[in-house]
Amino acid sequence: MVGEFIARAGWPGAQMTLIAGDASNRRYFRLRHADTGQSAVLMDAPAEKGEDVRPFVRIARHLASLGFSAPRILLADGGAGLLLLEDLGNALFARVLEAAPKMENSLYCAATDLLFALHRHPPPTGLGAYDPPLMTDLAALSFDWYLRGVTGSPAPRRRQRFCAAFGPLLAAHAAADVLSLRDYHAENLLWLPARAGLARVGLLDFQDGMAGHRAYDLVSLLQDARRDVPCDIEVAMLARYIAASGQDSAGFRAAYHLLGAQRNLRILGVFARLCLRDGKARYLRLIPRVWSLLERDLAHRVLAPIRPHLAESLPAPTPRILARLKEKCATIPAL
Repeated sequence: MVGEFIARAGWPGAQMTLIAGDASNRRYFRLRHADTGQSAVLMDAPAEKGEDVRPFVRIARHLASLGFSAPRILLADGGAGLLLLEDLGNALFARVLEAAPKMENSLYCAATDLLFALHRHPPPTGLGAYDPPLMTDLAALSFDWYLRGVTGSPAPRRRQRFCAAFGPLLAAHAAADVLSLRDYHAENLLWLPARAGLARVGLLDFQDGMAGHRAYDLVSLLQDARRDVPCDIEVAMLARYIAASGQDSAGFRAAYHLLGAQRNLRILGVFARLCLRDGKARYLRLIPRVWSLLERDLAHRVLAPIRPHLAESLPAPTPRILARLKEKCATIPAL
């Protein structure tokens, strides 16, 4: 099927090199055209494994229409779960910063400015809403998977008490009004210095985008589960966005930390699930950073109503607890 798709796109006999998989069932290949040497990227997202390329196509075209550097869609076969995409290169922010740490401020300024520019436009029609009920349920993955992995048994009453306290906070502070790409961080942003202005920031992995609160992607960027973002960068970029957008500072900061807690609780559960269900123990090494970010968010007064629930229920990821989770890798196929 892949060979037929590539041939239909005009790339018969192209050399294929695996670029990466991710935490989902998607795989990415770089293609090199047999005659021209031109490159493109193949996304293989099989529907039988729960993937759907149509949201990626819709959001990519929306972003491109606004002048942002999302990959152009060269050919799409939604039924087969295959996309041939413009190749935006390898210069992920995370790799660029490893080689040139002095660029940190410049790159984070560009990424923050892009969010402000994106948020001046309404989200595309037909998107689902990343609303308080959904966010609450996803934050509770920390109870479903992390806590269960630690204790060996579900904790429905603790989960219920947490949701009853957390849901109203999100309803009060996290209204959905912009396109939220929902995975906006240094491993999904590319530096394209040959382009101008905000087009220098290449965008990847936005197929899960929804209508959400404008602070969410800023949290994704500045509270990165995969790399340490210096505190002075986080403080400066938060102030930069508030100044550019004219948001009420106190209200926006409250939403920022509330959504930070929501995101970090969700990631805590997802990383535990990737180990316990999917056999991907490598994600456990990221949990201590996620926990540290969660603790910083919980220090904000807006989170006071849920601090007791989390302190009572979720143990810190000590080396002993992480070892316990690793021992159970790939042993829980479903809840």
